[in-house]
Amino acid sequence: MAGQVFHCSVQLAREQSRKIVDGAMQQARDLGLPPLTIVVLDGGGNLVAAEREDGCAPLRFPVAQGKAYAALGIGIASGVIGARNAERTAFVASVAAASQGHFVAVAGGVPILNEQNCLIGAVGLVALRQRRISRQPSRVLSWPVCTGA
Repeated sequence: MAGQVFHCSVQLAREQSRKIVDGAMQQARDLGLPPLTIVVLDGGGNLVAAEREDGCAPLRFPVAQGKAYAALGIGIASGVIGARNAERTAFVASVAAASQGHFVAVAGGVPILNEQNCLIGAVGLVALRQRRISRQPSRVLSWPVCTGA
């Protein structure tokens, strides 16, 4: 055992993450939606895949990551977190502070579930005209994203 390198357990593979990103981008293009920035995090909050289309501003990436982090950290869509806590701004601010600013509780972040409905990651996305997507996020991705059959 000494000197042996052990591999980590992978719950959300890079290939699965790329399929999520590519599928969302294709659906957005098919629907004529504005350019997207999309981030996929694994169950530990680590970046697995990300893409920023031409035309997206630099802050779109950290916002997309924060939306995914919110969905991952609480286990529900980030827009639901924001809506449920609209009157509890101290709660949202506290969670954002506890996450060192990585928690963005607005629509655009959703959990990724496995076949057993266990949380294994999250997706976050941002578009130039977020209102258009946040009103109908299911048009871009199936929410929550499931990796099972």
